[in-house]
Amino acid sequence: MNASDEEITALLHTGVSNNAVVQELHVDKHRVAALRRTLGLPAHQPQPLTLEQKWATKTRKVDGGHLHWTGTLGSSAGTPVLAYRGTVVTAASIAFRIRTGRTPVGYVLPECDYHHCVAPDHVEDEPGRQKAREQLRYLTGGTARPDRCVHGHDQAAHGKFEEDGTSYCGRCKAEKRAAARARETAGV
Repeated sequence: MNASDEEITALLHTGVSNNAVVQELHVDKHRVAALRRTLGLPAHQPQPLTLEQKWATKTRKVDGGHLHWTGTLGSSAGTPVLAYRGTVVTAASIAFRIRTGRTPVGYVLPECDYHHCVAPDHVEDEPGRQKAREQLRYLTGGTARPDRCVHGHDQAAHGKFEEDGTSYCGRCKAEKRAAARARETAGV
């Protein structure tokens, strides 16, 4: 082997790709591929980043312990999203999984004042938000929410809390929104 073949062989044995050898040593790609075959080395298998590692590459720390999303924004609301292995997930849901180790339930939203913050300690899923809001209700002198709303919906299943701890019926709210959309569609 001449010196160039030795250099190529040394790099191939480190586990890099053929393209990496070509770029580093400025040699012909066919020559590198032939040497890989002669040496009996398998084709390079890239080590893809985990979802969490890829998420981390798209964040930037800002004052207050917040994380700013530098990656893709989806929808008209500008929700931070990440494409990974053929699916798109929200950056906040990944942050939630990093903190809790579980898949979130419902929307994951920041509970701080930084718009679209994706810091794991700043995001919460629907049950977590509702629990915190219920606790706030009691801390501010509120009483337990009623068992049923004025329309008879079971509040154990449909009851929710606003940010200030005020209770409301999630089903009633959803029905009102659906009726409003229907009126808009009908042109009323």
